[in-house]
Amino acid sequence: MTGTISKIVRFEDEEEFLDDMAEIMECFTYLASRYGHNPIEGILLWDYIGIQDDEGIKIFRIGEFPYIEGTLKVDYETLRTLERYFDEIESHRDDLSVEEISYFIEMLNEALGREIVFYEAYDLGLNRNEAYLILNIKALHYLDRVVDVEDRGVLDEAVRLLMKYV
Repeated sequence: MTGTISKIVRFEDEEEFLDDMAEIMECFTYLASRYGHNPIEGILLWDYIGIQDDEGIKIFRIGEFPYIEGTLKVDYETLRTLERYFDEIESHRDDLSVEEISYFIEMLNEALGREIVFYEAYDLGLNRNEAYLILNIKALHYLDRVVDVEDRGVLDEAVRLLMKYV
């Protein structure tokens, strides 16, 4: 990961932040398809949870479990335990701290009898309204040097939005 930096970014309005990040990712994905480099190597929000299933780790946000439930490849008993625990935590989403989420994940893994649910935000020191962003500065400099005139506006817009948070 040479040329990368990691930064905790803060935001006031979560919906605005997510909209901005979606636009940034769309711009950089387009540019990466044309020029081969994407400066955004990763993003982790304070409420992202990972669940290991038969296919790998699937990431979702607290509150989204009902939407991904059909995509998890786990046995029925595991699925029901996950559902029961996530129903409980999602009912308190607006008041949760990262410490409480971390504790909840520990209890859930104990109930499952194995560690298949992951929560990294606590270990990274995130709080509410924060995200962990991994940027590849070399890729950004590369794009700045090679982007042609017709794509310059796309790059400039992505960087402008990114600078709101960095």
